[in-house]
Amino acid sequence: MRYGYLLAEPQGDDPIGALRDQIARAADDGFTSAWLSNIFGLDAITALAAAGAQAPPIELGTAVVPTYPRHPAVLAQQAMTANAALGGRLTLGIGLSHKVVIENVFGYSFERPGRHMKEYLDILVPASKGEQVSYEGETLKANVRLTTPGAGVPVLVAALGPRMLKLAGTVAAGTILWMTGPKTVAEHIAPTIRAAAAEAGREEPRIVCALPICVTDDPAGAVARANEIFSMYGRLPSYRAMLDREGAAGPGDVAIVGDEDTVLAKLEELKQAGVTDFVASPFANRERTRTLLIGAAKG
Repeated sequence: MRYGYLLAEPQGDDPIGALRDQIARAADDGFTSAWLSNIFGLDAITALAAAGAQAPPIELGTAVVPTYPRHPAVLAQQAMTANAALGGRLTLGIGLSHKVVIENVFGYSFERPGRHMKEYLDILVPASKGEQVSYEGETLKANVRLTTPGAGVPVLVAALGPRMLKLAGTVAAGTILWMTGPKTVAEHIAPTIRAAAAEAGREEPRIVCALPICVTDDPAGAVARANEIFSMYGRLPSYRAMLDREGAAGPGDVAIVGDEDTVLAKLEELKQAGVTDFVASPFANRERTRTLLIGAAKG
């Protein structure tokens, strides 16, 4: 299992410089990848291209770019351009986002999201390889061949439900998860996406799992803190469904907390469940937590 690091949203007058320093530290510490969320701050693709080109070589990923606001051919062009700037180190994580965001913020319909993602991938994946795309779906159309450098960007889909996991295994390079514990990965995520990939004759997909983590001697306090910080994820339907599958009352119950031995055991549990890449999101005791992760990343 490879180890990645979830980058913090930079603050201050030089956000790109701050992001560059975070990426450089992640590379120096032995992490194989660094990931940036795309919410209402920096545009993740642009920021990673600008900062990552000035940092040591490391895989850089978006976690994740919402699909609805950007036509798939436009997103392919942007990702390919960033990939060229990064020397082929970009991984494009995409996702539906959530109904409350897509409808209330952007004004798009969130009807039949599975159909939307299928049509989106039918355009995005071949377009990002520089292939001719002639496609007409119910909601998306494209007739384009991009000549953009940086072709071949791997695409990961934030997939939680069965249909989305099958799409991720059949068309994309794998999935990227959040708020999804080891029981759910072992019993639901890994079997579904692997079966889809095998049926399509594709190589085994990546299962990138991002979770809050804290090395602490006060696990109960850390769980309470995680429930406070990440409370919104317990209310969003897609994550709530994963928490229910796990038997978790709230986000704190899937956070990786405990002393060093306990955390290492929980990381091993994720590996055995089928996680190929663990992406750490430290939320307290950050230096103690990072020290353990550095040791784990270096084996």
